[in-house]
Amino acid sequence: MEHENMQAKQHYDPDRLLASLISKLNLKNDAALSRALEVSPPVISKIRHRRLPVTASLLIRMHEVSALSIAELRHLMGDRRGKFRISDKHFKPKISSSH
Repeated sequence: MEHENMQAKQHYDPDRLLASLISKLNLKNDAALSRALEVSPPVISKIRHRRLPVTASLLIRMHEVSALSIAELRHLMGDRRGKFRISDKHFKPKISSSH
């Protein structure tokens, strides 16, 4: 499992995703892409510099403006997982540490 995570990180390339969207939408730069996606320019910059992940909501917005499928968008950014799994810990109630 850890080997799979390491492999995925090596191939993750948000630059390819952003460049593909700019090309497909005939935009000039990241600022134009941020306007098309209705996000602030720093969001695009942080994604490009790998300080912010591509969120599910942004992936959906990219799909809406580009007509590329979610699978195509994930492929462009190097996400090769067959399925995206949400950890069950997100659905468990928090246990209070005070007694």
